[in-house]
Amino acid sequence: MLRRVLGVLAAAGAVLLAAVPASAAGGGEPLPRAHAHNDYEHERPLLDALDHGFTSVEADIYLVEGELRVGHDPEDLRPGRTLQSLYLDPLAQRVRQGHGHVFPGSRQQLQLLVDIKNNGAATYTELDKVLASYRKMLTTYHKGKVKPGAITVVISGDRPRELMAAQERRYAFYDGRMADLGQGNPALIPLISDNWTNHFTWRGEGDMPAAERDKLRQIVATAHRDGQRVRFWATPDAAGPAREAIWRELVAADVDHINTDDLAGLQQFLREYDRDRAAA
Repeated sequence: MLRRVLGVLAAAGAVLLAAVPASAAGGGEPLPRAHAHNDYEHERPLLDALDHGFTSVEADIYLVEGELRVGHDPEDLRPGRTLQSLYLDPLAQRVRQGHGHVFPGSRQQLQLLVDIKNNGAATYTELDKVLASYRKMLTTYHKGKVKPGAITVVISGDRPRELMAAQERRYAFYDGRMADLGQGNPALIPLISDNWTNHFTWRGEGDMPAAERDKLRQIVATAHRDGQRVRFWATPDAAGPAREAIWRELVAADVDHINTDDLAGLQQFLREYDRDRAAA
């Protein structure tokens, strides 16, 4: 059973990590490593990220008066500004128009990272009900089997692990932490995320210490062995040499998702990195 689950997750991961070019009409060419942190703070949530080729976006949600409202802090929340209106409905329309794909001409999946900010179990329970109506476009879990879809929803923040693990059928997956590394179970935890500053002292100034480079690569190797992907938050995000140095080490170590609020900056970096590597 585990071997079969790992095989399906590996296939889903391959879709996440290997894209073919998208048509110009559908926005930017997919960038498999590009993750839009706090995506909802951009002028056009989701759409700006897709136009820049981002294949992973992050939305914070609160359960308020029965709505899954999107925002970083409670004072940012507005009625009607919901996960459905900003993300799920536009994605459903895009998948329909793309004949089952988010990116025209590409099998590249989109990861929707949903960060629960309050009332973890209650918010997830409502989210689960909402996601059920979008299930045709989602990667789903049922009785030990994972079925890849155009969009994979991963739950971060206040994650009700026991509730999610006990579900016979799920429309979302659990965002693990470094404590989950090496424990396997990709059918529940396909992603390992953590705070960069909790594990590394290097901030991009000078050369990365050899011991820290080895640690980073071992983390990625362990996750990939278990059919899981890796993401770090709290990496330097101000434009400049330090950020570029961090990003270069992340890509060289095969970290799956690079976290940023600077859509254009990461898009330019990844395209130039790919061109430099091809030229070499």
